[in-house]
Amino acid sequence: MEQHQRLPIPQYVMTLAHAAALRSEDPYRKVGAAALDADNRVIGTAYNGLYPGFKAKDNFWQNRDERQKYMLHAEINLCSLIRRGEAKIVACTTMPCTSCMQALCAHGVKTIYYAEPYPKSEAPAIAAMYGIELIQIQDYPLSKHFPLVQNTIS
Repeated sequence: MEQHQRLPIPQYVMTLAHAAALRSEDPYRKVGAAALDADNRVIGTAYNGLYPGFKAKDNFWQNRDERQKYMLHAEINLCSLIRRGEAKIVACTTMPCTSCMQALCAHGVKTIYYAEPYPKSEAPAIAAMYGIELIQIQDYPLSKHFPLVQNTIS
C-alpha cells in the first residue's frame, strides 16, 4: 500500500494564500496572504481589494495608477485579523512591499513565504535586519494557475 505524503507546511500555506488571492476584485493584480499560528493552524486569510463592502464605480478599474492608492494590500488586511505575536508563518503570493513587510515585522511574524518576487521592495533588507526568514516558494499545488497578475488593463 502506497503511503500518502502530507503536503509540507510551506506549500500548504502558499496554497491558502493563492486561494485567497482569487477573491480579489482587482482585475490587474490579485494578491493573497495566509497566516498560521505556532501549531500551524490557519488563523487568517486575506487578499488585496477595496475597503470591505465598498462598491466602486464601473470605471474605477480602468486606470491602474489612479486606483492603486485606494487598494488595501493583502498583508495589511491580514494584519487586521491577527494579534501581535499570534502568527508564526505568513505566506504571500507576492513578496511584501516595504510597508507591508514593516507591518508584518511589527506583528512579530518570524517566517514569510512568497511566490512572486517584487524588485521594488526592501523586504529582503528588512528581513535580514530583524532576523526574519523570507523564503521564495514557487512550487505548490496552485502555482500552475499563474499569473495572478494581468497586463491587459492600463
